[in-house]
Amino acid sequence: MLRKLLAATAALVGAPAAADTLVYDVDGVTIGEKGEVVRFTGLVFDDDGIITDLVERGEERPEVDYAVDGKGQVMLPGMIDAHVHVMDIGFAALTLDLSDTNSLDEALEKVRRFAQDNPGRPWILGRGWNQEKWGLGRFPTAADLDAIVPDRPVWLERADNHANWANSLAMERAGITADTPDPQGGRIIRDAQGAPAGVFVDNAIALVGKVVPEPRPEDRDNAFAQAQQVLLGYGVTAVADMGTSVVDWMTYRRAGDTGALRIRIMAYARGVEAMELIGGPGPTPWLYDDRLRLAGVKLYLDGALGSRGAKLKEPYADEPDTHGLPLLTPTQLRNLMSRAAMDGFQTAVHAIGDAANEDVLLAIEELSTSYDGDRRWRIEHAQIVDPVDLARFGKHGAIASMQPLHQTSDMMMAEARLGEDRLAGAYAWRSILDVGGRLAFGSDAPVEPADPFAGMAVAISRTDANGKPFGGWRAEETVSREQALAGFTADAAYAGFAEGRFGRLLPGERADFLLVDRDPLLASPSEIRETRINEVWIGGQRVLTK
Repeated sequence: MLRKLLAATAALVGAPAAADTLVYDVDGVTIGEKGEVVRFTGLVFDDDGIITDLVERGEERPEVDYAVDGKGQVMLPGMIDAHVHVMDIGFAALTLDLSDTNSLDEALEKVRRFAQDNPGRPWILGRGWNQEKWGLGRFPTAADLDAIVPDRPVWLERADNHANWANSLAMERAGITADTPDPQGGRIIRDAQGAPAGVFVDNAIALVGKVVPEPRPEDRDNAFAQAQQVLLGYGVTAVADMGTSVVDWMTYRRAGDTGALRIRIMAYARGVEAMELIGGPGPTPWLYDDRLRLAGVKLYLDGALGSRGAKLKEPYADEPDTHGLPLLTPTQLRNLMSRAAMDGFQTAVHAIGDAANEDVLLAIEELSTSYDGDRRWRIEHAQIVDPVDLARFGKHGAIASMQPLHQTSDMMMAEARLGEDRLAGAYAWRSILDVGGRLAFGSDAPVEPADPFAGMAVAISRTDANGKPFGGWRAEETVSREQALAGFTADAAYAGFAEGRFGRLLPGERADFLLVDRDPLLASPSEIRETRINEVWIGGQRVLTK
């Protein structure tokens, strides 16, 4: 006994002394364990970047080894984006960005300049076009691109990631002709004579995508570095990466191995095959001090409203001969969800149209009889839900992972696609909460900017950056400021089985926090959009100062 006591004493003497750090003089705000708002004036964390104490107003400053003056700034939890495409963010920063174009002519001029400025690129690649935003009234065509870049293949992704635009040379390289059939779950947009016009929707994208040169590992590392910089600039310290490929995973692992992984990534594999290759018998453990984990699998059930791929119960109001593009049959969906569930993987199912949302909600009900426990079935986007199906979100722990900025970007287009009488369940945030459902908020970046403060502003107002429409679009679906903050912090962590690790500024969780210039719980929507992020800390380390 004495020998054990002496050994324990020697171990303590030989160990380096633990050092605590206090960030004081802050106006701290976080969401508590029961969803309540917790306010504090100081935060203490240890050498491992774990929070050990909160200092409340009126309490004496604790004795610590190091102290950092917060200078009266607002301290918030690091923002969590519950739905992004990390590598797409990085590649978007390195290729042609058309997201700021407001007309076809403006987009074509930008393509022309990019091709002129990059003569060594064998393909002209980019993303962000949106014919609805342009007011074009049709999809763009290969002929539009041929007029400015006839000598190199051009391949441009639509803003929603569910359609691509090619020039004739790109289609020629892929062997696309008038005889090429539409694949299951995909659509080739054709001209009046039946020839491919240049736009490929959903599963048809792969027809051309398969001949586009793959990025090299060093290109991927560069893109990931760019993505991290973009996310940190918005105050995003953790994300759910939706559709992680094996090569994406290896990019994150390289960054982790070399100490270059700064953000936290809750990864969802791109399909069951990638899930099995990455996770093997089940979800991976947390790696690199809670910076990386494969949580589950991302499945696609339908397309998007903008390209009329979202699966609807009734025909599109502005194209009555289509209900959208189902990407999986009901049986395929249930088989894939079951395959994931039997090994403990979480499922995140992309569903935008009301028919797709009904299908996945019914699948959750059926599978919950076989797979009990805390499954946290996720539905990504859940944009259009038939009101009769809303109550299903309150059952079986279903989580609606939604993106507030989609509402302001899509509201006019949604009215055109559906008609006024079918909008009752559109972007129905408050209705989902009212029936007992859970929300997690994100951006779908790079489809929308990865800006959580713009997302919070929309969540509480249903208005765009110009404050329109006055009073908010279907304003009955707004959420409170507290719910909006939770959606981008604590609830986004919960949606990825990360609660207790990060997402709240409470003892035992990671010291991931922002120092900003205003309190979003006390600011107007326009003021929230203008939030200045002064510092970003992850795991008790300052990673960004502006």
